[in-house]
Amino acid sequence: MKDLQNLFSVEGKVVVVTGGSRGIGEMIAAGFLANGAKVYISSRKADACNATAARLQAECGSECISIPADMSKLEGIQTFCSEFKSREDRLDVLINNAGVAWGAPLEEFPEAGWDKVMDTNVKGPFFLTQQLLSHLEAATTFEAPARVINVGSIDGIKTPVFDNFSYGPSKAAIHHMTRVLAAHLIKRNIIVNGIAPGPFPTWMLSTGVGGGGDTENTDWDAVGKSNPRGRVGTAPDIAGLAIFLASRASGFTVGEIITCDGGSVVS
Repeated sequence: MKDLQNLFSVEGKVVVVTGGSRGIGEMIAAGFLANGAKVYISSRKADACNATAARLQAECGSECISIPADMSKLEGIQTFCSEFKSREDRLDVLINNAGVAWGAPLEEFPEAGWDKVMDTNVKGPFFLTQQLLSHLEAATTFEAPARVINVGSIDGIKTPVFDNFSYGPSKAAIHHMTRVLAAHLIKRNIIVNGIAPGPFPTWMLSTGVGGGGDTENTDWDAVGKSNPRGRVGTAPDIAGLAIFLASRASGFTVGEIITCDGGSVVS
Protein backbone atom coordinates (compact mmCIF):
# COMPACT_ATOMS: atom_id res chain seq x y z
CA MET A 1 0.00 0.00 0.00
CA LYS A 2 1.34 3.39 -0.96
CA ASP A 3 1.60 5.98 1.77
CA LEU A 4 -1.18 8.55 1.96
CA GLN A 5 0.83 11.33 0.32
CA ASN A 6 1.66 9.26 -2.75
CA LEU A 7 -1.82 7.75 -2.91
CA PHE A 8 -3.35 11.16 -3.61
CA SER A 9 -0.37 12.87 -5.24
CA VAL A 10 -0.78 14.94 -8.42
CA GLU A 11 2.66 16.47 -8.22
CA GLY A 12 4.30 16.94 -11.62
CA LYS A 13 1.15 16.15 -13.58
CA VAL A 14 0.17 18.21 -16.62
CA VAL A 15 -3.46 19.23 -16.25
CA VAL A 16 -5.97 21.06 -18.46
CA VAL A 17 -9.00 22.75 -16.86
CA THR A 18 -11.53 24.32 -19.21
CA GLY A 19 -13.65 27.10 -17.83
CA GLY A 20 -10.78 27.70 -15.45
CA SER A 21 -10.93 31.46 -15.12
CA ARG A 22 -13.62 31.52 -12.42
CA GLY A 23 -16.03 29.45 -10.36
CA ILE A 24 -15.62 25.71 -9.98
CA GLY A 25 -12.94 25.58 -12.68
CA GLU A 26 -10.79 28.10 -10.84
CA MET A 27 -11.27 26.19 -7.57
CA ILE A 28 -10.13 22.95 -9.20
CA ALA A 29 -7.19 24.60 -10.95
CA ALA A 30 -6.03 26.16 -7.67
CA GLY A 31 -6.22 22.79 -5.92
CA PHE A 32 -4.00 21.11 -8.50
CA LEU A 33 -1.53 24.01 -8.53
CA ALA A 34 -1.26 24.01 -4.74
CA ASN A 35 -0.31 20.35 -4.93
CA GLY A 36 2.46 20.67 -7.49
CA ALA A 37 0.73 20.17 -10.85
CA LYS A 38 1.30 22.27 -13.96
CA VAL A 39 -2.10 23.60 -15.03
CA TYR A 40 -3.41 25.04 -18.29
CA ILE A 41 -6.67 26.96 -17.99
CA SER A 42 -8.97 28.13 -20.74
CA SER A 43 -12.03 30.34 -21.08
CA ARG A 44 -13.63 32.47 -23.78
CA LYS A 45 -12.61 35.84 -22.31
CA ALA A 46 -8.87 36.26 -22.80
CA ASP A 47 -8.37 39.07 -20.28
CA ALA A 48 -10.10 37.17 -17.48
CA CYS A 49 -8.29 33.94 -18.32
CA ASN A 50 -4.89 35.62 -18.41
CA ALA A 51 -5.52 37.47 -15.16
CA THR A 52 -6.65 34.34 -13.33
CA ALA A 53 -3.65 32.35 -14.54
CA ALA A 54 -1.24 35.06 -13.36
CA ARG A 55 -2.95 35.32 -9.98
CA LEU A 56 -3.13 31.56 -9.38
CA GLN A 57 0.52 31.13 -10.30
CA ALA A 58 1.50 33.87 -7.88
CA GLU A 59 -0.67 32.46 -5.09
CA CYS A 60 0.09 28.75 -5.55
CA GLY A 61 3.69 28.76 -6.74
CA SER A 62 3.19 26.27 -9.59
CA GLU A 63 3.05 27.11 -13.28
CA CYS A 64 -0.37 28.15 -14.58
CA ILE A 65 -0.73 28.89 -18.29
CA SER A 66 -3.65 30.63 -19.97
CA ILE A 67 -4.84 29.54 -23.43
CA PRO A 68 -8.09 31.42 -24.10
CA ALA A 69 -10.49 29.67 -26.51
CA ASP A 70 -14.18 29.19 -27.26
CA MET A 71 -14.79 25.55 -26.40
CA SER A 72 -18.28 25.57 -27.92
CA LYS A 73 -16.84 25.64 -31.45
CA LEU A 74 -14.57 23.14 -33.16
CA GLU A 75 -12.41 26.00 -34.42
CA GLY A 76 -11.82 27.18 -30.86
CA ILE A 77 -11.04 23.65 -29.70
CA GLN A 78 -8.53 23.19 -32.50
CA THR A 79 -6.90 26.54 -31.69
CA PHE A 80 -6.52 25.52 -28.05
CA CYS A 81 -5.14 22.09 -28.93
CA SER A 82 -2.64 23.48 -31.41
CA GLU A 83 -1.24 25.87 -28.81
CA PHE A 84 -1.24 23.24 -26.06
CA LYS A 85 0.50 20.65 -28.25
CA SER A 86 3.18 23.17 -29.18
CA ARG A 87 4.03 23.38 -25.47
CA GLU A 88 3.52 19.82 -24.17
CA ASP A 89 4.11 16.26 -25.39
CA ARG A 90 1.68 14.68 -22.93
CA LEU A 91 -1.47 15.33 -20.91
CA ASP A 92 -2.03 13.55 -17.60
CA VAL A 93 -5.43 14.98 -16.65
CA LEU A 94 -8.14 16.62 -18.78
CA ILE A 95 -10.92 18.32 -16.82
CA ASN A 96 -13.86 19.28 -19.01
CA ASN A 97 -15.44 21.94 -16.84
CA ALA A 98 -16.49 24.73 -19.24
CA GLY A 99 -20.23 25.20 -19.09
CA VAL A 100 -23.00 27.71 -19.63
CA ALA A 101 -26.69 28.03 -18.81
CA TRP A 102 -29.57 29.94 -20.38
CA GLY A 103 -32.68 31.01 -18.53
CA ALA A 104 -36.04 31.84 -20.12
CA PRO A 105 -39.70 30.87 -19.67
CA LEU A 106 -40.71 27.70 -21.49
CA GLU A 107 -42.87 29.51 -24.05
CA GLU A 108 -40.06 31.94 -24.87
CA PHE A 109 -37.04 29.66 -24.73
CA PRO A 110 -34.94 30.41 -27.85
CA GLU A 111 -33.12 28.11 -30.21
CA ALA A 112 -29.96 30.16 -29.60
CA GLY A 113 -30.14 29.33 -25.90
CA TRP A 114 -30.62 25.65 -26.60
CA ASP A 115 -27.74 25.48 -29.09
CA LYS A 116 -25.27 27.52 -27.02
CA VAL A 117 -25.78 25.32 -23.96
CA MET A 118 -25.59 22.03 -25.85
CA ASP A 119 -22.56 23.13 -27.88
CA THR A 120 -20.61 24.26 -24.81
CA ASN A 121 -21.69 21.60 -22.31
CA VAL A 122 -21.79 18.50 -24.53
CA LYS A 123 -20.17 19.02 -27.92
CA GLY A 124 -17.16 20.85 -26.50
CA PRO A 125 -16.06 18.16 -24.01
CA PHE A 126 -16.47 15.41 -26.62
CA PHE A 127 -14.37 17.05 -29.31
CA LEU A 128 -11.74 18.38 -26.89
CA THR A 129 -11.27 14.86 -25.53
CA GLN A 130 -11.08 13.54 -29.09
CA GLN A 131 -8.49 16.12 -30.12
CA LEU A 132 -6.32 15.49 -27.05
CA LEU A 133 -6.41 11.68 -27.14
CA SER A 134 -2.90 11.39 -28.55
CA HIS A 135 -1.49 13.40 -25.65
CA LEU A 136 -3.53 11.47 -23.08
CA GLU A 137 -2.21 8.22 -24.54
CA ALA A 138 1.34 9.61 -24.43
CA ALA A 139 0.95 10.13 -20.67
CA THR A 140 -0.72 6.87 -19.75
CA THR A 141 0.86 3.74 -18.31
CA PHE A 142 -0.75 0.59 -16.95
CA GLU A 143 0.07 1.60 -13.38
CA ALA A 144 -0.69 5.31 -13.87
CA PRO A 145 -3.48 5.84 -16.42
CA ALA A 146 -4.26 9.27 -17.81
CA ARG A 147 -7.56 10.73 -16.62
CA VAL A 148 -10.54 12.57 -18.07
CA ILE A 149 -12.88 14.22 -15.57
CA ASN A 150 -16.15 15.66 -16.87
CA VAL A 151 -17.96 18.21 -14.72
CA GLY A 152 -21.71 17.76 -14.95
CA SER A 153 -24.31 18.90 -12.42
CA ILE A 154 -26.93 17.57 -10.05
CA ASP A 155 -29.36 19.24 -12.49
CA GLY A 156 -28.49 16.36 -14.80
CA ILE A 157 -29.73 13.94 -12.13
CA LYS A 158 -32.75 15.69 -10.62
CA THR A 159 -35.16 18.28 -11.99
CA PRO A 160 -33.64 21.80 -11.94
CA VAL A 161 -35.37 24.49 -9.91
CA PHE A 162 -34.68 27.25 -12.47
CA ASP A 163 -36.21 27.79 -15.93
CA ASN A 164 -33.04 26.77 -17.76
CA PHE A 165 -34.55 24.11 -19.98
CA SER A 166 -31.43 23.10 -21.91
CA TYR A 167 -29.06 23.03 -18.93
CA GLY A 168 -30.34 19.92 -17.13
CA PRO A 169 -30.59 17.87 -20.34
CA SER A 170 -27.07 18.96 -21.32
CA LYS A 171 -25.70 17.80 -17.99
CA ALA A 172 -27.57 14.50 -18.20
CA ALA A 173 -25.94 14.11 -21.61
CA ILE A 174 -22.43 14.76 -20.28
CA HIS A 175 -23.05 12.22 -17.51
CA HIS A 176 -24.00 9.54 -20.01
CA MET A 177 -21.21 10.57 -22.37
CA THR A 178 -18.85 10.04 -19.44
CA ARG A 179 -20.00 6.44 -19.15
CA VAL A 180 -19.77 5.88 -22.92
CA LEU A 181 -16.25 7.33 -23.14
CA ALA A 182 -15.21 5.42 -20.02
CA ALA A 183 -16.22 2.13 -21.62
CA HIS A 184 -14.24 2.89 -24.77
CA LEU A 185 -11.16 4.56 -23.27
CA ILE A 186 -10.50 2.12 -20.43
CA LYS A 187 -9.44 -0.26 -23.20
CA ARG A 188 -6.81 2.34 -24.08
CA ASN A 189 -5.80 2.70 -20.43
CA ILE A 190 -7.46 6.09 -19.93
CA ILE A 191 -9.84 6.44 -16.97
CA VAL A 192 -12.93 8.63 -17.39
CA ASN A 193 -15.17 9.76 -14.52
CA GLY A 194 -17.52 12.63 -13.80
CA ILE A 195 -18.44 15.04 -11.02
CA ALA A 196 -21.96 16.38 -10.46
CA PRO A 197 -21.64 19.52 -8.32
CA GLY A 198 -24.47 21.04 -6.33
CA PRO A 199 -24.55 24.64 -5.07
CA PHE A 200 -21.20 26.43 -5.08
CA PRO A 201 -20.52 30.19 -4.80
CA THR A 202 -20.20 30.78 -8.55
CA TRP A 203 -21.22 33.50 -10.96
CA MET A 204 -23.74 31.16 -12.58
CA LEU A 205 -25.54 30.31 -9.33
CA SER A 206 -25.41 33.93 -8.19
CA THR A 207 -27.39 34.95 -11.26
CA GLY A 208 -29.96 32.26 -10.49
CA VAL A 209 -30.52 33.21 -6.84
CA GLY A 210 -30.83 36.94 -7.48
CA GLY A 211 -27.25 38.01 -6.85
CA GLY A 212 -26.76 39.24 -10.39
CA GLY A 213 -23.46 37.43 -10.75
CA ASP A 214 -21.87 39.38 -7.89
CA THR A 215 -20.28 36.44 -6.10
CA GLU A 216 -18.67 38.65 -3.45
CA ASN A 217 -21.95 40.12 -2.23
CA THR A 218 -24.40 37.25 -2.80
CA ASP A 219 -25.78 35.98 0.52
CA TRP A 220 -24.30 32.49 0.31
CA ASP A 221 -25.23 31.74 3.91
CA ALA A 222 -28.88 32.18 2.99
CA VAL A 223 -28.46 30.00 -0.09
CA GLY A 224 -26.70 27.34 1.97
CA LYS A 225 -29.52 27.09 4.52
CA SER A 226 -31.66 25.30 1.95
CA ASN A 227 -28.99 22.63 1.47
CA PRO A 228 -29.04 19.50 3.68
CA ARG A 229 -25.40 20.15 4.63
CA GLY A 230 -26.36 23.66 5.75
CA ARG A 231 -23.95 25.49 3.46
CA VAL A 232 -22.80 25.86 -0.13
CA GLY A 233 -19.74 24.05 -1.39
CA THR A 234 -16.19 25.27 -0.89
CA ALA A 235 -13.01 25.09 -2.95
CA PRO A 236 -11.56 22.17 -0.90
CA ASP A 237 -14.76 20.18 -1.47
CA ILE A 238 -14.57 20.25 -5.26
CA ALA A 239 -10.78 20.35 -5.61
CA GLY A 240 -10.41 17.40 -3.23
CA LEU A 241 -12.78 15.26 -5.27
CA ALA A 242 -11.07 16.21 -8.54
CA ILE A 243 -7.65 15.39 -7.08
CA PHE A 244 -8.96 12.02 -5.90
CA LEU A 245 -10.18 11.26 -9.42
CA ALA A 246 -6.81 12.27 -10.86
CA SER A 247 -4.68 10.29 -8.40
CA ARG A 248 -3.70 6.69 -7.74
CA ALA A 249 -6.44 6.54 -5.12
CA SER A 250 -9.10 6.25 -7.86
CA GLY A 251 -7.23 3.77 -10.05
CA PHE A 252 -10.11 1.24 -10.06
CA THR A 253 -12.95 3.79 -10.27
CA VAL A 254 -14.24 3.98 -13.86
CA GLY A 255 -17.26 5.63 -15.45
CA GLU A 256 -18.74 7.00 -12.20
CA ILE A 257 -20.69 10.23 -11.73
CA ILE A 258 -19.94 11.36 -8.18
CA THR A 259 -22.15 14.02 -6.61
CA CYS A 260 -20.56 16.87 -4.67
CA ASP A 261 -23.70 18.53 -3.41
CA GLY A 262 -24.04 18.44 0.38
CA GLY A 263 -26.75 15.81 0.16
CA SER A 264 -29.09 17.55 -2.28
CA VAL A 265 -29.78 14.55 -4.48
CA VAL A 266 -30.17 11.90 -1.79
CA SER A 267 -32.42 14.18 0.26
